[in-house]
Amino acid sequence: MQEHFPGTRLFYCDPPGHTGINNLFNHGRDDAEENNYIFFHDQEPVHTDIFGPLFDEVIRRNADLINKKDPSLPGLTKYPYTWDIPVSLPKLGSIITSEFNSEFVEQLCEKYGWKHYYYFYHGWAALDWYRGYDRTFLIKRASDRSPTKTFMSPNRIVGGHRDHRILFLYEIFKRNLQHNYISAPRTCPVEKTDITHIALKYGQEVVNVLNQANLPQLFPNEETQLMTSCWLDNFELAADSMFYVPTETVYWGRRNHLTEKTFKAIALEMPFILVAPAHSLEYLRNYGFKTFSDVIDESYDTEVNDFKRIERVGQLLQDLDNLSVNEKSQIWKHCSKIATYNYKHFYSGEFEHILWKELKLMLTQLENDYV
Repeated sequence: MQEHFPGTRLFYCDPPGHTGINNLFNHGRDDAEENNYIFFHDQEPVHTDIFGPLFDEVIRRNADLINKKDPSLPGLTKYPYTWDIPVSLPKLGSIITSEFNSEFVEQLCEKYGWKHYYYFYHGWAALDWYRGYDRTFLIKRASDRSPTKTFMSPNRIVGGHRDHRILFLYEIFKRNLQHNYISAPRTCPVEKTDITHIALKYGQEVVNVLNQANLPQLFPNEETQLMTSCWLDNFELAADSMFYVPTETVYWGRRNHLTEKTFKAIALEMPFILVAPAHSLEYLRNYGFKTFSDVIDESYDTEVNDFKRIERVGQLLQDLDNLSVNEKSQIWKHCSKIATYNYKHFYSGEFEHILWKELKLMLTQLENDYV
């Protein structure tokens, strides 16, 4: 940025995943004539209710830096901001996210006057985190497996913006699918709140079903196979499951935002069914991956009603679970071939090539706008 975007300040959060005001850093020249800035918010989804103070701080800090304000003078008031001394507003302020076709990004840009740029940060993160696993013997290749369970699905945080997992677990327990590999907490590890208290917003029936469930439900040997973002795990469970069902970080509304959770399935050479925003499978296919519509019903992905979509995922899992052993074997035979294709696409460099082309295009767009 310093070399190719003179007069442009770069804001970002460090370390990745930390989004407090104290985690906001910036680079730039204070003596620059321009006062444009770019904010890399590429690690986390766009939640204005959570990250509003962070977004406010980007604007406040940029104004203070550019105008070289005396620290003893009053700063900015809350949005829409008023200054006590003359301020030179930026010619261009922008935000870079890993969120595509998002109503939430559109609302954010309208509020702050930002221009939006996009690249698939989580694709790069997954390539980094899961590199080398294709050269290990931690899990059998898909062609050598004979799974006995219909699916596996890890679920740890169930509060806040991830409470769609409450509805997913409701579908699982309501349909008596808990004999598959399911992890579900009794208490949300982040909010420290009982799962039934979080479920109250979705009605008494959901609460009753979760109350009757035997929670917490943990993966076998979960104490030694902890769920983490930055490496693969639960290899024995993965090898014994037909499908991986990631409950993604975001679910509600119009947006495309997939994370390492989906790429875990791909790096484990597994077929997948996504609990994610509508059109997530289409989004993934745009990066060269294949999905499983020739074998299973993937119409759930086009359901834009968030509540109906999660019901359709539950119904699909129930239908698959009710199949005979022979029918499941045939589905696995066809789906595993697609999973192998995705595995090779991920590890061969083809996916990285697409990401690199996309990133260079974004940088070219930045250059055209800022230079």
